[in-house]
Amino acid sequence: MEEQEDRIVVGLDIGTTKVCAIVASIDPQDRINILGVGKAPSDGLNRGVVVNIDKTVNAIQTAVEQAQLASGIEVNSVNVGIAGDHIRSMRSKGVITINNRDNEITVDDVERLLEDCQRIMLPTDQQIIHVIPQEFVVDGQDGISDPVGMSGMRMEAEVHIITGLVSAAKNIYRCVERAGYQVADIILEPLASSYSVLDEEEKEAGVVLVDIGGGTTDVAIFQDNTIRHTAVIAIAGKKVTDDIRVGLSVLDD
Repeated sequence: MEEQEDRIVVGLDIGTTKVCAIVASIDPQDRINILGVGKAPSDGLNRGVVVNIDKTVNAIQTAVEQAQLASGIEVNSVNVGIAGDHIRSMRSKGVITINNRDNEITVDDVERLLEDCQRIMLPTDQQIIHVIPQEFVVDGQDGISDPVGMSGMRMEAEVHIITGLVSAAKNIYRCVERAGYQVADIILEPLASSYSVLDEEEKEAGVVLVDIGGGTTDVAIFQDNTIRHTAVIAIAGKKVTDDIRVGLSVLDD
């Protein structure tokens, strides 16, 4: 049997106070090994949203170049986070009929159902960022997390949909591409944070993740091992620091 090679992934966190980049390898057992990191001061964002393209591009280049140098790996594409108080979340439902000859549910059926769940009215300036399944129901049987391979004639789903401003996402893409890289994927910041700090038992029992950054506070709520709510609040560490500085009459460096 041919031995599988490790996959290389690059993460990019474009924050209000700093931009961080990380290069890591993932082995066939999904174990992560950090190969290099980089960071740069960020002065091109306000409350998680890009407000200066050139400054953000420079910070991205500096952070990624540091991570490249530390890892010895050339970076071509990055997985980048998105935040800001323009982020919204909602629940949606969908239903389809299984048309296969033996009524066995396939991956294509699940994808078709998730597409049906996305038939929602959105403002023209908003776009869907994530569609996260919460529960599947097959022929009235609920509580199903993975219906693939099951037999049924009717399948329903309840999903958690995360949306954001089209312009905010486009500006992130523009900054990354002008820095010389491609966007492999875009992911909501609190969702990305949950993968690194929460385990399955915590998500099953019920847990609230709160990530207080420089410009935004990210929130994700989990219960029964599925996400129930996400939010990004435009009040965070920089605001607290500024209030303390003003209250104590301390000069801003």
